[in-house]
Amino acid sequence: MNIGLIGDYQESVTAHQAIPLALELSAKELRVPINFNWLHSEALDVDLLDDYAALWCVPASPYENTDNVLSAIQFARTNNVPFLGTCGGYQHAALEFARNVLGYSDAKNAEINPHASMPLISGLSCKLYDEEAGIRLVKGSKISNIYGKENISEEYFCGFGVNREYLPIFAASDMTFSGFDADGDPRALEIPNNTFFIGTAFQPERSALKGLVHPLIVAFVASGVM
Repeated sequence: MNIGLIGDYQESVTAHQAIPLALELSAKELRVPINFNWLHSEALDVDLLDDYAALWCVPASPYENTDNVLSAIQFARTNNVPFLGTCGGYQHAALEFARNVLGYSDAKNAEINPHASMPLISGLSCKLYDEEAGIRLVKGSKISNIYGKENISEEYFCGFGVNREYLPIFAASDMTFSGFDADGDPRALEIPNNTFFIGTAFQPERSALKGLVHPLIVAFVASGVM
């Protein structure tokens, strides 16, 4: 099983240190062999993504080539390839859907375009760097079923996220927001009709640095084996 890691690898990024460990722990739990490749945004070729059974859009954005990242996410979404987006990957999953499905071509990331007319991704009022915080998962959502509970606590390294003022544009669409913090800001999204398409503002991969097997990453890997 080949897994593509979409993003710009940096040895100093904690999440990038954790992701290989998280995948290895999940593979061991499932007793399946896996390979993974880092796919730098500048070199991303959508025509080669057929080689991967699953795609993970990793933290540490802005990416060097945002358009390539959005094209890769669109490929995963439209071809029903199992997809996980954490932190920056979560943000760009929402951005790709808003632009390509909902038709909001002006949807932008304020981290790159601070004067955007539609800052779908904007600075958080409460930035979370190397902190843990609680999340309420929507009952009956795919992510809550994976965790087996509706209240969780996860680690973050995040200064930007989906602006809740724009949540109404997703109403009645195939993308739903299924996790929220105590203030009502979105922290997880999913496309329930896809085999696996989940994005989280938090970084579940960090659990691997403590030697823990994470249910969300196990579910992601398992979806690529099916």
